[in-house]
Formats: sequence, structure tokens, C-alpha cells
Amino acid sequence: MDMNPLKERLEALYDLSRAELLETDGAMDAFQELIAALEAGLLRAAVKREDGTWVAEPAVKKGILLGFRLGENGPMGESWLPFSDKHTYPPQRPPVEARNIRVVPGGSSIRVGAYIGHSVTCMPPMYINVGAWVGDGTMVDSHALVGSCAQIGERVHLSAAAQIGGVLEPIGQAPVVIEDGVLVGGNSGIYEGTVVREGAVIGTGTILNGSTPVYDLVRQEIYRASADAPLEIPAGAVVVPGSRPARGGFAQEHGIHLQTAVIVKYRDAGTDARAALEEALR
Repeated sequence: MDMNPLKERLEALYDLSRAELLETDGAMDAFQELIAALEAGLLRAAVKREDGTWVAEPAVKKGILLGFRLGENGPMGESWLPFSDKHTYPPQRPPVEARNIRVVPGGSSIRVGAYIGHSVTCMPPMYINVGAWVGDGTMVDSHALVGSCAQIGERVHLSAAAQIGGVLEPIGQAPVVIEDGVLVGGNSGIYEGTVVREGAVIGTGTILNGSTPVYDLVRQEIYRASADAPLEIPAGAVVVPGSRPARGGFAQEHGIHLQTAVIVKYRDAGTDARAALEEALR
């Protein structure tokens, strides 16, 4: 299905003031069409190019932001569990039967405009925000967050309290991407457009963001984000929390170290992600 006409409409609507937007025929229809396309998987907030780089879809992010400008604050939810938010962003009722999705009772929420793939499991309480994509067979464990527009691949395990950051603005900034088959350990945080390539293992408590250097002990390289590219974790890498000495005489005198991330090994073709992590930590 050709989504270009919808994207062109969203681009044009985004340039209007809120007053103009509320008076424009078809503005709400265009927003609702966007939400339906996102939930059906026809549109994504970021796409992977042929060269492997991930780029944001500006029209999609603009359309999501339009929803906040079109919305009015109001009550929603059941009388025994009330909420108040923009009426354009109620909780989603995902197609649990059609896609064999499990949303276990206990306080989870999925916002409209998120795509939830087949056989996804959501353990309570967890939250998936607008524009996010969660691929087939993925597990979103308790207290995990999938931020706005974050892209989560197939067969990913987001362990308990894993935080996957989101981004709506700047419009052109690509979101966090977790590719297929990745294991993200509990209490980890992945932010600021970081890309975790296929099959990587992120150990418990690891923090990855735009200012985090990652030291590859296997290939003897250092990975960093730059002005032109996000931090990338190579495919199959096993990443664990580490530390490095802080600079300066005062830091050396007091034995101060800074947190960093370290790649300690790469998964073998037949190595289970958990087994790879356990072996790396021994």
C-alpha cells in the first residue's frame, strides 16, 4: 500500500498552527489514518536502509506530534481505574487473538500507534509508547519500557526493568533500535538513538547512550557516537558493565573510576544468548 499520500498530508498539516489545524477539514482523519497504519505495521517511525543504517521517518514523527496538538485533555479508562490524557492517545486494545499476543493482567499499558507483532508477550507492569515497533516473538518483561518510536526486532528479550529510550523531537533523530535476537539484561538502559545489532547480548545493568564509549576487548576497538552517527553495538557482541580510570590527579589520588561498557566476547553461531552471557561473566 502506498503511504506517500498520507505522509504528504501529514507534512502539510504539521506546518499549520494549532488554531488552523483545528479548523482544517480532514486533519483528524489523517491523524487517525496514521495511527491505524502504525498499528497495522504499514508505517514505521524509522526504517533500515540497504546499507544497514537506520533513519527516522520525519512525516511519521510529525504525524504523531500532530496528535498532541489535535487532542484535548479528558478522562479515559474505566471508572475504577481512571486516567486523564489527550483524547487522541487512549490506551490501545491490541489484536490479541488475531496475533496471539499475551498481555498478562497486572497494570501494563500499550498506547495507540504502537505496532505489536505476532506472539509478543507483555509481562506486567510494562509500557509501550506511541510509534514503537515490537517484532514477532518478543518478550517485554516486567517494569520494562519501550519508548516512543523505539524499534524492537523479532525474538528480542527485554528483561525486567530494561529501559529503551524514545524520541519524538528532534524530528530527524532516529530512535533506539534493537535488532532481531537481542537479549537486553535486567536494569539496563539504552538511550539516545543507540543501535544494537542482531544477536547481541546486553548484560544486566549496562547503560548505553550517546556519550558512552564502548571498549571492545576482542577486536581492540572503541565505539562511540558521533555527530553523524549513533553508537552502534556490533552483531553478536556480549556487552557487560565495566569501568575506566577518571582523568586528573585528584581522580587518580582517590581511585575514581567512570562507568563504561565493555565487549568481552562475541557469540558463536550455536551459542545461546544466556549461555554466552554466563560464560562471559565467569
